[in-house]
Amino acid sequence: MVFTKGFAVALAALGGGIGIGLLGAKAAEATGRNPGAATPVLTIAIILAALIEGIFILTAFAVNFG
Repeated sequence: MVFTKGFAVALAALGGGIGIGLLGAKAAEATGRNPGAATPVLTIAIILAALIEGIFILTAFAVNFG
């Protein structure tokens, strides 16, 4: 099996998508359990989603396809 740079970026994108999906599901679950904590949960979820996406962006730009 050939492990190419494009495959590595695809795996990073897949991991980021799964991570953000799990984050959203757990944030919705936490808000459903405690509606009074919706604002702090939303704030933390947005920050973490940005960090997860940032890791993918760094991975995508770190790979030299040339």
